[in-house]
Amino acid sequence: MIINIGEKEIRIVQGDITETDCQLLVNPANSDLILGGGVAGAIRKKGGPSIQEACNKIGHCPVGEAVLTLAGDLKANYVVHAVGPRLGEGEEDTKLQNATLNSLKIAEEERILSIAFPAISTGIFGFPIDRCANIMLEIVHDFLKNELIQLMRVDFILFDQKALNIFIETAKREKMA
Repeated sequence: MIINIGEKEIRIVQGDITETDCQLLVNPANSDLILGGGVAGAIRKKGGPSIQEACNKIGHCPVGEAVLTLAGDLKANYVVHAVGPRLGEGEEDTKLQNATLNSLKIAEEERILSIAFPAISTGIFGFPIDRCANIMLEIVHDFLKNELIQLMRVDFILFDQKALNIFIETAKREKMA
């Protein structure tokens, strides 16, 4: 699905985020910036050790914040490590909003034209996929409405059909598409 916002677009697709043709991909990180399993593990495996080494130098990132590293052997140029909330820790919606927005701000600061997001916090962190879709789509949609923003394309690359369907249905329900 493609959602047009002027000349900019949001794409919702199923696939492997590590294969994105976007300049920047978002890693759903933990605060210690350890690339463990799930999306982070795939990034570590395909991107090589330099990404984890860069994260080790940074050391820590608070929940709701994001940090930038190079992308090692990945097709993307950069990885933003966005620390989303764990379900039950409190203020999860606000923290996910911040992690998403801070990723977009880094992309803008770096003059990135395309960024790829997974469904942040919906794996091991247990955040409900429907809430994630609603929050992330709203933040991205509102961000791209600003005519001064250089970012031209935001992809939501979802690993499975269920997540894809939820993101598409959310976009339709919110009248984005």
